[in-house]
Amino acid sequence: MGTLVGHVLPGLGFLLIGLWHLINHIKAHSINPNSYKSHPWFPTPILRHLELHLIMIGCTISIAMELFFGPHRHQPLNPDWTIPSTHLHNFDHALIAFSFFIYATFAIVLDRLKPMAHHDLTQLLVAAAFGQELLLFHLHSVDQSGIETQYHSLLQIIIFITLLTLVIGILLPNSFLISFVGSLSIFFQGVWLMITGFMLWTPQLLPKGCWLISEVGHMVARCTGDGALSRAIRLVNLLFSWCLASAIVFSVILYLVLIKWYGDMVEYNQLDGGDGDGDDEESQNQKKKNKKKKQQLGFVHMEKVAWAPVDIER
Repeated sequence: MGTLVGHVLPGLGFLLIGLWHLINHIKAHSINPNSYKSHPWFPTPILRHLELHLIMIGCTISIAMELFFGPHRHQPLNPDWTIPSTHLHNFDHALIAFSFFIYATFAIVLDRLKPMAHHDLTQLLVAAAFGQELLLFHLHSVDQSGIETQYHSLLQIIIFITLLTLVIGILLPNSFLISFVGSLSIFFQGVWLMITGFMLWTPQLLPKGCWLISEVGHMVARCTGDGALSRAIRLVNLLFSWCLASAIVFSVILYLVLIKWYGDMVEYNQLDGGDGDGDDEESQNQKKKNKKKKQQLGFVHMEKVAWAPVDIER
């Protein structure tokens, strides 16, 4: 992950997953605001577990890149089967990817078997994956210095917010706000990872007085002195604040657009005699309940009509 590609590609994955969750949480809340319940993942019309399969594929590629394609000898160990010091960070990044692979794998298993606590267990698994990511980034940052440390320190704040919303979401599964903030934090984590990759490993984008040098087989950003480093850190803070404000504005606009879109769709379907839109399991169950209720009401109505002549004759 300590390269431009190593930050941009995982960042793109988090961005897309966060955006996918934002859209689906807003959709679910727009269609069924009274019976809304958060979900750690969402099925697709093409393939129910497509999101989870894509996470597993992305994690597998990330692990392969870190342990086999990235190292010069295309394997992470020394000839005596010890781990080289230059490859320790590769194992850190691979463990993060492996944590999300475990989550996606067991999420599919739990969804197929459907034990009583499958929803809470899935939520706990994804929380554990983000907890592992937060721990490894924190320990990873201890050995770093310079502006890269500041980028990763701010990233840890985003991961902590994601972890916090996931844990609270186990206790408050019907809170749309918790799900919205959690999805936004995943989206923003992807944005910040991509920005980190571009800003740290593009020489033209480095702050004044900083440049790329090779240390222990890796390119890192270094600054000439304390003055240049202090200025660079303050610029990173400003960049983070601007990106956070932009992400908040984007999420609110997205919410307003989608709430209008799906709200109009539900109103149209109700006027057209439908029961609303929704492809998730709860929406389908609600449709079945409404249909059964209509059939019961129709039966009662027909029963009254059938008995009406008898009452008149009496």
